[in-house]
Amino acid sequence: MNLQNDNKIRIAFFDIDGTLIDMNHKTISDKTLEALNLLKDNGVRICIATGRPPQAVPHFPGVEFDIFLTFNASYCYTKDAVIFSNPIPSNDVQKIIKNAAAIHRPVSIAGADEMGANGLDQDLIDYYSISKQTAELAKDFDALAKKEIYQIMLGCRESDYPAILKDVDGAKITAWWTRAADIIPANGGKGLGVEKVLAYYGLTKEQAIAFGDGTNDIEMLEAVGHGIAMGNATDDVKEIADDICGTASNDGIYHYCLEHHLF
Repeated sequence: MNLQNDNKIRIAFFDIDGTLIDMNHKTISDKTLEALNLLKDNGVRICIATGRPPQAVPHFPGVEFDIFLTFNASYCYTKDAVIFSNPIPSNDVQKIIKNAAAIHRPVSIAGADEMGANGLDQDLIDYYSISKQTAELAKDFDALAKKEIYQIMLGCRESDYPAILKDVDGAKITAWWTRAADIIPANGGKGLGVEKVLAYYGLTKEQAIAFGDGTNDIEMLEAVGHGIAMGNATDDVKEIADDICGTASNDGIYHYCLEHHLF
């Protein structure tokens, strides 16, 4: 199938960790970098779609992304404009902080340009280190918690989810690691962000392709016409994907785009 000719792919969305970046070596390969630039050269907008905050989005040498969907797409922007802003309701932020404290879990909260924690545990520290970040205590956590908060991160297990979300109406949990979770707006997620970006550029879902590997990528893959699971993706992602490419460590994105004539 020639996606470029048949369906006129005009925009591509990429998760970072486990998709663009090989988690074994925590680096992006030269071939993946080449694929991103070849897509751009062929008139395809390239987009980051990540659970990371804006300040933790890596810069890949020689590549300029067109759009950034951060905080699992609760804050979407270009270098010139904010496309979509969807913070967690402030009353729910306070409830989640209280609920987490009740099960003896610190939380890290993040706004568009500031983030910090009210404490640290090993799960939260390790969660940050996966993406080469350092979990840090907020200078004034209470003041930060009163600002627009787009995502809350904490160490937990799936069995903790009901306690964390007790009496919370405007937020939900999305997770891609068994020892931690991201809390985002109840109506949020990468799928909604993709829909907002497509509408902003006047594109249809059939003109969009997305690559992901984790459970929090499922809505994104379902929101585009061509949802591609990485070879290293979790089973639930592979089950809903339209197709499966090679692993991040084997330049899966490059070879898939080449084989399907996207450049």
